[in-house]
Formats: sequence, C-alpha cells, structure tokens
Amino acid sequence: MSDNSHDQHEAHTGPVKTPKQMLMVSVASFVIPVFIIIGLVFYVTSDNKPAAGAVDMEKATAQRIQKVGVVEVRDANRPLKNGEEVYKAQCAACHDSGAAGAPKYAVAAAWSSRLGLGLNGLVNSALKGKGGMGAQGGGDFNDTEIARAVVHLANSAGGKFEVPKAPAAEAAK
Repeated sequence: MSDNSHDQHEAHTGPVKTPKQMLMVSVASFVIPVFIIIGLVFYVTSDNKPAAGAVDMEKATAQRIQKVGVVEVRDANRPLKNGEEVYKAQCAACHDSGAAGAPKYAVAAAWSSRLGLGLNGLVNSALKGKGGMGAQGGGDFNDTEIARAVVHLANSAGGKFEVPKAPAAEAAK
C-alpha cells in the first residue's frame, strides 16, 4: 500500500528533478530571450532591406507630394464641335455596340422611352451619368457640345430636337 502512494507522488513532479537542471532552465530562460532581442535589433537596423518606394526614390517622392488638383487652361473662344464629332469621340464606343445597356445608335425602339424625357432630361442624364454611363460633364467637351452629341444621338433614332447654339450666339440675340 505504501508503494502506491510513492508512485502517485512521482507522477506529480515536474520535468526538473535536480538542482543542476533547475540552474540550466533558469539560465536558458534569461539567455535565449536576450539572443532573440539582439537578433531582432540587428534585423531592424540592417541596411539590406529595400523599403517601400526605395527602388526609385525620386519617383516615389514625386507621387507622395503630387498636387491634389490641377488647373487646366482652355481656349474659351475655340469653335465648338458639332454633335457628330463629339459623338464619335465620346459616345460611339458604347452606343455603337450597346455596351453596358447603352441604347444603340439609330435604333428607334431603344430610344422611344427615353425620347419622352425631352432634350433637357436627356442632356441632364448625359452630364450627370445614368446607369452604366458615367458623367460626361467636365471632360474634354463643354456642356453645349455634350448637348449637341445628345441631339445627334436622339435625332438618329427619330427625335426631333433642335441643335443647341453656342452660348455667345444666344446672348447676341
């Protein structure tokens, strides 16, 4: 009976059984973290790691300090483009193929419901964007030129809208 109690006592002892083992565990618990810290310091301070943007410092710096906005000076007195020119440059990519649900050029069935919006409604949709079409206002063409493209596109499908005049021409009347 006494042998059983001795076996149970042995089962509850830890992995360190001698004072020499205890000394080794104590030294290792202090020495190993010190070497890990020294290794991390050497890694952090080493010069052979490329930093973000370090390949081309001039380009990376220029990208970080680039201007938020730009001012583009345009000739306000340039002649306005007609609707067909603007359509070919800005609208034809989607309206010729019907991409992203765009009503096709000269297809009356696709335009019948849209023509009911009137010229102002169509131009407003073009300038602000609608569905898959992004806003066209503020791009390479001014609002009058975009309106001319809308008239060209709508009239090709049976619309009877008048081509917008240049703002200076309206003011002269």
